[in-house]
Amino acid sequence: MKLIKAFIHHVRAPDVIQALGDAGFRNLTLQDVRGTLKPLPLEERDYSTDLPGLMISEVRLSLVVEDHEVDAVTSIIRTTGQCGPGISGYVYVSPVDQVLPIGGAAQGKST
Repeated sequence: MKLIKAFIHHVRAPDVIQALGDAGFRNLTLQDVRGTLKPLPLEERDYSTDLPGLMISEVRLSLVVEDHEVDAVTSIIRTTGQCGPGISGYVYVSPVDQVLPIGGAAQGKST
């Protein structure tokens, strides 16, 4: 299994979520974060006194998938999350050693 984390612009998040859902990937997590992607609309810009320079509002999307699903998921994110000709964000893929349920009768799944 793999953990996929993507950092994308807020304005692209709804389309990425919809495209993933249409492909059957619905068990995902979204988190609002601040980062240094190139800002698009003015609403994304956030000058911080705590951090140097311009920070923007981004979305960190996370989901765990089977190894054979990685190419499909990363392709959807990279295609749907694109904003213009430059780099619009990043996708990270990491191994998952275990998946353990919280509560319920299911047993942990080792990979």
